[in-house]
Amino acid sequence: MEIQNKEWYVVNTYAGHENKVKDNLQKRLETMGIADNLFRILVAEESEIEFDKKGKMKTKMHNLYPGYLFVEMIMTDDAWYVVRNTPGVTGFIGSSGGGAKPFPVAQEEIDEILRRIDQAGPVVNVKFTVGDNVKILSGPFKEMEGIVDSMNDQTQVANVLVILFGRETPTDIDYNNLEKIEL
Repeated sequence: MEIQNKEWYVVNTYAGHENKVKDNLQKRLETMGIADNLFRILVAEESEIEFDKKGKMKTKMHNLYPGYLFVEMIMTDDAWYVVRNTPGVTGFIGSSGGGAKPFPVAQEEIDEILRRIDQAGPVVNVKFTVGDNVKILSGPFKEMEGIVDSMNDQTQVANVLVILFGRETPTDIDYNNLEKIEL
C-alpha cells in the first residue's frame, strides 16, 4: 500500500456559502471518521478597513476566492468521498471527473495564500514616519496637529506629540486617524 502525504486541494462551493461548507466539513470530520485524513479547512479571507459616510471605521471580511475552499488532506478514497459529498460542495478543482481524483495545489501557491491571510490584521499603508508633522482626523484630538514621536507597526499606532494646555503631550493615535502635513 502506498503511503500518501497530506497536501492542499481546492474545493469548489456555491459562492457565498464557503463558511457554511467549512462548518459542514468540520462537523463531518468526527462523525464520518476522517479526522486522521482531513487537517485544515480554509476560507481565504482578509480584512479590509472601510469608512462609512460619518467617517467611522468598519472592518469587513473579504473573500479572496469566492466559491472556493482550501483543504489540507490525505487523499484517501474515504476522505475524498466525504468531502465531495458534503452539502454545498460542487467538486474539486483539478479533477477531470469520471471518478478521477484531483491534483493537489502546488506548495508555492498555497504558501502565498497562507502568507496573505495569516497577517495579524489589516495593514494600513501610511505616508508618514517618525519626525513628520501630522493632523489627527478623528477622536478627541480631531483637527489637532502634532509630530510623530514613535510608531508601532504591529499595533498600527503612532505616538504623536501634541501641544495641549501649552505643554507637549504624547498621545497614541491609530495610523488610519493620521494624515501627513506637507510643509
